[in-house]
Amino acid sequence: MANKNFTGRLSMGGDTHQVPLELFALNRKRLVDRLRAGNGKSIVVLQGGDEVPFYDTDTTYHVFRQESYFMWTFGVLEAGCFGAVDIATGKSYLFVPKLPASYAVWMGPLLTLDDFKKRYQVDVVNYVDDIAKVLGELAPTSLLTLKGVNSDSGLTAKEAEFPGIENFKVDNVSLFYHIADLRVIKTDYETEVMKYVTKVSSQAHRKVMRMAKPGKSEYQCESTFLHHCYSSGGCRFVSYTCICGSGNNGAVLHYGHAGCPNDKFIKEGETCLFDMGGNYFGYAADITCTFPTSGKFTPDQKMIYNVVYDANMAVFNACKPGVSWVDMHHLALRKILEGLKAGGVLKGEVDDMVKVNLGPIFQPHGLGHLIGMDVHDVGGYLPSEPPRPKGRGEDRLRTARILQKGMWLTIEPGCYFIDPLLDEALANPEMAKFINKDQLERFRGTGGVRIEDDVLITENGCVNWTKVPRTVQEIEDWIAGVDDDSKYD
Repeated sequence: MANKNFTGRLSMGGDTHQVPLELFALNRKRLVDRLRAGNGKSIVVLQGGDEVPFYDTDTTYHVFRQESYFMWTFGVLEAGCFGAVDIATGKSYLFVPKLPASYAVWMGPLLTLDDFKKRYQVDVVNYVDDIAKVLGELAPTSLLTLKGVNSDSGLTAKEAEFPGIENFKVDNVSLFYHIADLRVIKTDYETEVMKYVTKVSSQAHRKVMRMAKPGKSEYQCESTFLHHCYSSGGCRFVSYTCICGSGNNGAVLHYGHAGCPNDKFIKEGETCLFDMGGNYFGYAADITCTFPTSGKFTPDQKMIYNVVYDANMAVFNACKPGVSWVDMHHLALRKILEGLKAGGVLKGEVDDMVKVNLGPIFQPHGLGHLIGMDVHDVGGYLPSEPPRPKGRGEDRLRTARILQKGMWLTIEPGCYFIDPLLDEALANPEMAKFINKDQLERFRGTGGVRIEDDVLITENGCVNWTKVPRTVQEIEDWIAGVDDDSKYD
């Protein structure tokens, strides 16, 4: 690392957000306070991420991004590191790779151990080669290592491994629950980073809404988003593959992957569903905007958009501490069914539609998710929390928690016209009796609408930090250039 200007903060310079290292020190303190009872002579040991080679080449996958639990605890950007926290004393230890002198020729000046200590404001820094020796001198009763299953991916967190660890008593059970649970509630420091990355991502979405015209490609829209997040916001990463679905691609929930690489050209009269979020020093935004490429909604587009907007607002107005996220999911589905009935697509009693699970035909995904150090943040399903529901649609929820002050979540109801699901409903007499088939056919091939906001649960409700045009009138005014950034920034 060439820059030795250690300021006690992480930033990309200029007007970008200054992330105080107190953020990570506070996270360590919270972890120590949580673990101290019954673990007073133990030491937490976390292994940071390693650079991953691109198959058999001498290049790596993009720019290195730190493993999230390690980043949450230490804020360290370099690969190949370990970190430890002594529960009894609260002292922090960082272990960094001992690099060869030739590193300075190809990669920039070598940092000394003291440089690392100043940069990350930890108590002690040693080389990775010495980790067993240093930890051994502390004589811990056990090492608490991280091992647990991410309930979103089904993958297991990487447990710390180093030569000599076999000489310690290792407890790989106690840590995971506590550190995952702590990540659910954000500190004030973390909230400031979340507000910043959400603001930058909102600005980028607004730029895209004005340039996404017929004849432009989806990938050009993606490029505009990426450019703003990086050039103006210092976000070197995005938190997930950008979803830039125009027309019927808006009904592909995870569009943008290698098989559908945002390569369609936008056509007149279509809507765009763009789901994109920047990432700043590990903290994620996740925003979806749906808008007409012509700048004006058609009557059908307006009707479906307002169905989803009403669902979004109903959930937003109901969210507060003590509320069940599962209940919010069902509220969103009910509002969507009510709206589709009012628009003539459905008929009959909404209560009866709910009984046959008609809602997930139009919104097959969960209402939203925890967000923070990861876009689908951890802690959704832990032993102390409600289990994953089993009903159709609700089984896609990434958490079933009761809302608490300090949680960041996405609220993202949607209404999509996905052929396999529509065909399933029409073939099922219990569902088909609620569908006005002729009215439904008008919407096949049109894609869908999703409205996704990043919100913070507060003491009395929630605050939406997403700053983009949301009502039909706001969207049309924004695209037409009636409003400027001052309305949203």
